[in-house]
Formats: sequence, C-alpha cells, structure tokens
Amino acid sequence: MIKGGTDVLLDTATLVSFAGLITLPFLLVVPLPNAASWPYILASLTLHGAYYFLMINAYRTGDLSLVYPLMRGVAPLITAVLGIFWLRELPAPLSWLGMLMISFGVIALAMRPAGNTPVLAGHGRAVAFALANAGVIACYTIVDGTGARLAGDPWAYIAWLFVLDAVPFALYMLATQRQSFVAALVERRRNGVIGGALSAIAYAISVWAMTKAPVALVASLRETSVLFATLLGAYLLKEKLTPRRWAGVAAVLLGVVALKVT
Repeated sequence: MIKGGTDVLLDTATLVSFAGLITLPFLLVVPLPNAASWPYILASLTLHGAYYFLMINAYRTGDLSLVYPLMRGVAPLITAVLGIFWLRELPAPLSWLGMLMISFGVIALAMRPAGNTPVLAGHGRAVAFALANAGVIACYTIVDGTGARLAGDPWAYIAWLFVLDAVPFALYMLATQRQSFVAALVERRRNGVIGGALSAIAYAISVWAMTKAPVALVASLRETSVLFATLLGAYLLKEKLTPRRWAGVAAVLLGVVALKVT
C-alpha cells in the first residue's frame, strides 16, 4: 500500500496513525505494563522513528522487491548475534542453518540480474537505506522481545507500544504538513484501516511469540513474509520475478523446514 501510493511519507503516516487508533480501545482492557518494561517501550519508540525514516527513503529510491528483501533478509542474522550477547540465547546448529538459509534466500530475492551480472549498481542509496534499516529492525526486535517479557502481560506491552508509536509521527505530520496529513487520513482511510490493522496484528503476533520462543528464531520466521511481499510486488506493482528470486523462495522454504525440526 505504501509503495503503490502517491506519497510514501503520507501513506506511512496514515498507516501508523490508524494502527494506533485501532489499538487504542485495547488500553481499556489490558493492564499497565510492569515498570521494568517502560524503558524498553521508550527505546522502541525511538528505534521505530528511525525505522520509518529509513523505510520511507528506501521505498522512495528503490523497488519494493529490492529494498524489502534486503531490509528483512539481513535483520534476522543481526538479531541472532545481538540475542547471544543481550538475551544469552544461543541457537542450535540446525537453527543457525535455517536462519542462514532464510536470510540468504531473502537476499537472493533482492538480486536483480542484468545478463549474468547481478545489478545493485545504480541503487546504492536504496541499498544503503535498506541495510541501515536492517540494523534498526534487529535492534527494535531485541528491545521489544525483552520489554514484552518484562511487561507481565505481553498484550499490554503491545497495545501501549502501538498507541504511543503513533503519537510522535502524527504530531510531526500535523506540525509540518497539517492540511495534507488530515486530507490523507480522510481520503485514504480505507487503506489506513486495512494497512494499520494488518500491521498491528502482524507485529503483535511476533512480539507475543518472542515471549514464548527464542527471539532470533521468531525474527527469522517473521521474515518469510518476504515471499508474500515479492509475489504481491510482482502481481500488484508489476515488478519482475526472475529465476534467482524463485531460487530464493526455495531457500526460504527449506530454512523454515530446518527451524521447524530444530
């Protein structure tokens, strides 16, 4: 929805704002997160601000099927390394194999052949934004996994995170593009509701899962979404699929199997 829209910033702000609005009623039925989790909520808000900035610029400068796989393919490996030092979670050898296959498969989906040579040249800015965002994704994944575990109730952490996450973005848009932002909220409300709900549900499931399983494994499985993003990019945005990308699909699927049997 963001890449296919007319203004990446306005579309992102609309989705984030509606995700916060959709989550707002849940504050009435969830408890306050434990005090120990609030520093993680605040850290996550800062990291998500960086994520939106980098994502917007990546989408402005590159194809969905280039930047999305790069952002999502590298992030799980960074998450796994951070998880060893921060959470003391050391994946088993077969888990490492599964995560590597998923990551390399996802990255393969991003390669664009020209003749026999993969061409990332000419997309340097998009690649730089995507790789920087991979680091940010890994950081907020570790932060949210830790914060949700400390919150007492992971759903409380999730609800407060989404509501508070929408506030600074909305205030920024009201301060800088009030008229355009308000118009976008009205005109793009359908996409805002659908995209905001999908975004909230998807990440809520991931954060909850990180309270039940090692963060690195959840992070890797989450990135299998790139399969659907690649197919949607081909179908809705007419972005080209290649044999290399189909090989990436196979690698991701084999990686999921490896994680499943761990």
